[in-house]
Amino acid sequence: MKGVPLSTLRLTSVQNTRLKQALKLRQRRGRKQQSRIIIDGMRAIHMALQAGVEIQELFVADGDFESAPEDVENLMTSCADAGVQVCRLPASLMTRISYGDHRQQLVATAKRPSTKLDDLVLPDAPLIAVVERVQKPGNVGAMLRSADGSGVDAVILADGETDLFNPNVIRASLGTVFTKRVTEATAADVSDWLGRQELVTFVARVDGADDYCDCDFTRGTAVVFGSESDGVSSVWLDQKWRGVRLPMQGHADSLNVSNTAAVIFYEAYRQRSRNR
Repeated sequence: MKGVPLSTLRLTSVQNTRLKQALKLRQRRGRKQQSRIIIDGMRAIHMALQAGVEIQELFVADGDFESAPEDVENLMTSCADAGVQVCRLPASLMTRISYGDHRQQLVATAKRPSTKLDDLVLPDAPLIAVVERVQKPGNVGAMLRSADGSGVDAVILADGETDLFNPNVIRASLGTVFTKRVTEATAADVSDWLGRQELVTFVARVDGADDYCDCDFTRGTAVVFGSESDGVSSVWLDQKWRGVRLPMQGHADSLNVSNTAAVIFYEAYRQRSRNR
């Protein structure tokens, strides 16, 4: 490839320390020990860079790319200019650190972004999603993607059952996990925090008193979503939180949590757009 940055490092062995450490980032334990994450693919890496995530290494496989060669070269150059170590390696080695059957030709490692609740800065009359104990990374990622598309201002993971920067979350979110205000905390801390904000808080429940279409989402609002199997915890059963439901016309009593979130997010978007 023409124009390859002079700082490019050639890797040829699976025993290389950089590769071994990157491979450990596929597991939650490895991410916690290293305080780092792993990011697959051009789109997500670009989003991370644009969001100010501190990229540390960029691994680039030999061979043809789905992305335009000039885009790959520009990314390599931008990373090298920012002090990122760019590494070239055979495709056979890339398969060892890339995601499953979805083999990527670009993989990056990065410092784990800070997700402290106290650092959350919100606009006036924000729309916030609280995601409590959702187990499946794909559902968390899908909720982040819907939140991004519908203009949700922040997403808070409460008592997270999956790591926010699990590679499957990043992939399912299409990299939007890096573009949103995303934080993590215990459910108790989130409840206390919400209690100090001037927000209306709805809790998505199959037995919620209010139909989602009858709710006013135009004010500062938080919506809490519980796990796929157990719903919300007892923290959210207090009468100070308003239960909201989706009407179900068939035999099932609820939708998948990510689908429920998407419906409510876009109803909020519809209401807010109408009032602009």
